[in-house]
Amino acid sequence: MSEARLSADRLLRRLAELAAVGDTGDGGCSRLALTDDDRRGRDLVARWMRDLGLIVTIDAIGNVVGTQPGFDDGVAPVMCGSHIDTVATGGRYDGNYGVLAGLEVIEAVQTAGVPLPRPLAVAFFTNEEGSRFAPDMLGSLAFVGGIAVEAAHDIVGIDGARIRNELARIGYLGGAPLPAAAPHAFVELHIEQGPILAAEGTAIGAVTGVQGISWREFTVTGQSNHAGTTPMRLRRDPLLVAAETAVAVRRIVAEMGDPQVGTIGRIDLDPNLVNVVARSATFTVDLRNTDDALLRSAEARVAEAIEYLAAAEGATVTSRPLARFEPVAFDETVVCLVETVARERGLTVRRMPSGAGHDAQMLARVCPTAMVFVPSVDGISHNPAEHTAPADLTAGAEVLAEVMIRLART
Repeated sequence: MSEARLSADRLLRRLAELAAVGDTGDGGCSRLALTDDDRRGRDLVARWMRDLGLIVTIDAIGNVVGTQPGFDDGVAPVMCGSHIDTVATGGRYDGNYGVLAGLEVIEAVQTAGVPLPRPLAVAFFTNEEGSRFAPDMLGSLAFVGGIAVEAAHDIVGIDGARIRNELARIGYLGGAPLPAAAPHAFVELHIEQGPILAAEGTAIGAVTGVQGISWREFTVTGQSNHAGTTPMRLRRDPLLVAAETAVAVRRIVAEMGDPQVGTIGRIDLDPNLVNVVARSATFTVDLRNTDDALLRSAEARVAEAIEYLAAAEGATVTSRPLARFEPVAFDETVVCLVETVARERGLTVRRMPSGAGHDAQMLARVCPTAMVFVPSVDGISHNPAEHTAPADLTAGAEVLAEVMIRLART
């Protein structure tokens, strides 16, 4: 058993309080990055950090880190954390659970007076979701030096807002330096967001890495025309190309087989009118694979298919990258530690890759890193119906606590 006794009630209460910020009225919440609701969520979690006496720092991209005081400046902390921004139709656990469980771990350690040679820290990173600003995982990418602050500040969101302006507007344009000093180790606790653990009845996932992610936006331009007077044979319809691309992506992914996945997640028409053949269709393609060579093959096949379909319709196509991350392997020692701690607690555990991107994949560039998964009921996430049983939430937090304590003693 861990030396720190966690409070399941306190963890669940904080999850509910944070979920009330941006409550969508259907069990979910919406806190897009750097919006007013995101600011309110940040203020709440930062206040909880300060209530515990943590040293709270905010950097130039708005990442917030709470660190135990009383240690020499040169001693790197064992860090946990995740994000508190959500998609527009988010649930209450994605990201939030990892941050608030980390807060609970630190409170339990401090309450129990557990002696540690290095501090514990909990962080929440800016714009993990990438729903408002691309790329996703932007805050953690800047944290490890993967993007210059100036470049990150100049990113413009889907609503025309600029990141630096929004950081200043909500009061989270901080002064802590970037890239930040590397932690001693980083562990991210997260709901699986997939069906595997729940389907198997497995309690804990020891995450071995994160699959590669490719986001690209395509714009197909045809000819806007009257919906009633333009014969079908004379149309240059970009929506047809977009629709056929959706079919092509599904076919390519099916031919490649698991673990390749592909999604067209957003499509915009111009003009978007009932009685007009559109002039242009802009859509996104999300491709993911644990093998970078296979991911590149999928990218090439999709691009070739779109070019062919556009030419057949007499349309043109342009594209731009939104995000591209290679597959990441986590530190074997930390992955093994997660397995060991779970088994010692009598929990079933399996090794597994993550199908979603996470801040941990960025931290893996600078320090030993791993993740802990807990089951998602029916594999549902990015949805107000997202749910994880309280017992599973508690078990995951207890594993996180023991893993962090042991890492702090190495």
